[in-house]
Amino acid sequence: MTASPQERAPGRSPDQAVPQPQGHARRWLILGVICLAQLTVLLDNTVLNVAIPSLTRELDASTADIQWMINAYSLVQSGLLLTAGNAADRYGRKRMLLVGLALFGAGSLGAGLAQSAGQLIAARAGMGIGGALLLTTTLAVVMQIFTHEEQPRAIGIWAAVNSLGFAAGPLVGGFILNHFWWGAIFLVNLPVVALALAAVTAYVPESRNRRGDRPDLAGAVLSTIGMASLVYAIISGPEHGWTSGRVLGTAAAAVAVLGAFAYWESRIPHPMLDPHFFRNRRFTASVGGLVLITFGMGGALFLLTQYLQFVLGYGPLEAGLRTAPMALTVVALNFTGVATTWSARMGTPVSIALGMGLMAAGLVSIATLTEHGYAGTLLGLVLIGAGTAVGSPVMSHAIMSSIPREKAGVGAGINGTLAEFGTGLGVAVLGAVLNARFAALVPVAASSLPVALAAAGSDGERARITGAFSSGLETSLLVGALAVLLGGLIAAALLRRADRADSGEKA
Repeated sequence: MTASPQERAPGRSPDQAVPQPQGHARRWLILGVICLAQLTVLLDNTVLNVAIPSLTRELDASTADIQWMINAYSLVQSGLLLTAGNAADRYGRKRMLLVGLALFGAGSLGAGLAQSAGQLIAARAGMGIGGALLLTTTLAVVMQIFTHEEQPRAIGIWAAVNSLGFAAGPLVGGFILNHFWWGAIFLVNLPVVALALAAVTAYVPESRNRRGDRPDLAGAVLSTIGMASLVYAIISGPEHGWTSGRVLGTAAAAVAVLGAFAYWESRIPHPMLDPHFFRNRRFTASVGGLVLITFGMGGALFLLTQYLQFVLGYGPLEAGLRTAPMALTVVALNFTGVATTWSARMGTPVSIALGMGLMAAGLVSIATLTEHGYAGTLLGLVLIGAGTAVGSPVMSHAIMSSIPREKAGVGAGINGTLAEFGTGLGVAVLGAVLNARFAALVPVAASSLPVALAAAGSDGERARITGAFSSGLETSLLVGALAVLLGGLIAAALLRRADRADSGEKA
């Protein structure tokens, strides 16, 4: 559905919709449609983890096969986010949303019917392409159809769906595996994709930016290779060692390719990622804060799931249920508009500082109150959820609002890329902190908690091993809390300075 005549500016192409002050008439319905599409993608970020035992048994998959089944999706998705956002801006956000849904559905079908590990890995890579298109176009569409005043609440709902997808993945996967075979965790996507395709076709308006004589193909290739290499180096570090030739070589290649990408983008008239974005104080402050926040949160929550399973003895489904309060808090505060109201009253800098402070306090609670059982963890999860509800949408809106509306797809790509990068780095670095502490306390089989527990000869030895893991977890969670708090304070201070500079320029 193209823009109506009332939604077009004189001299604009029919495909280039111009949002009006009132926003699109069906904007809240459209938001529901794109959140449905987004939720499908987000569920698949975590749903595969609970199927690992079944895949190992039924596909005769090796450890390396399992790693590639998980990583093929995230590597392709993170590598293509910038390119996908640029394609959405240039060729149409609705069009790329439909293409992303189709690719994701085809990949889900291939994954569900896979007869070998290789087929499943290839299908997961195809799903990653569709996922990259969906994650960028959904946020870009939000920026197009809502007014500036409504964008924070809309992004809050969009962010709440992110949290819901993260928490619900293991729950959905566990429920399906209790009743069906492993392929059903992918085939269940098909009716949702079909519904989303019909709804997007009927309700989402088309919008795009025709600026530029031709696509930035070189930039697309360089950014994809560079980001995929960087993420691969981060993922491989804990397994192969940070000083191994594989990790150092891949990291060096990533730095070289991303350096070439930055140089290329500064030399062409219509770059995919405009270097001038980084001259905007609000943009750079938000970017730096988002990396530090996702670094602390992504790594800490990854380690928390291990603690719930290996130390407290919960199964994957039980562990998922016990992390759900975090997502439920985010959903409750953002869907009701409470978080948006607070943020509007406090302003962006204070909202970010408060949100990140609550998140850091939650991590400290989990780190220091674990001896009290799940109660300390529950308190920490609720604090993290409240901080996420207040701070994360404001941070995303700060990034998106500092970029021209015609570049909304690229802005969403930047937002997604930074979140992927920060999370991957947090998992790797905080995991290394935990392993270092664990190794110092349990020298034998220190690199693997499950192996150490299996080799334990007595209950006392098992208690010593789990205690060592808990000590390592406490240290890594405190490091994560410090990163989150610093990220929030730095971003808040820089944004306040940017606001003052903008006020001075207007005066």
